[in-house]
Amino acid sequence: MRSEQGADPRELRLRERIEAIRTRSEKSNSWRSSTQYLGRLVNRSGFVPIRTRLAREDLTFLAGARDEVMMFTELSLRLVDLHRPQDAGGITSDPTSPIQRCRACMWRWPCPTFRAIEETVEP
Repeated sequence: MRSEQGADPRELRLRERIEAIRTRSEKSNSWRSSTQYLGRLVNRSGFVPIRTRLAREDLTFLAGARDEVMMFTELSLRLVDLHRPQDAGGITSDPTSPIQRCRACMWRWPCPTFRAIEETVEP
């Protein structure tokens, strides 16, 4: 984590919130391996009758997971809306592919922010 000396209090709060979400996620158990088995148990009403033992960390994670996923998808979409290409103008040797820059940060396209989102989201 970056040095906190001279950091903006809003940035520190945001970092603490994101780290708390990451910590809760890391402490909970993944259901990925169970989903194939559970998928076969869906009844006529569309539900899966489950009897399982959940740890406190699992319950804490599940309590906020939906809202947190929605929050992160909204953040991602807003960042993608901000960081999109625009024509940089100027003369280029290849008129079919003009030089583009990010609309928000003016880095050459694709900018580091867009690449970071793309690398994280793309499988």
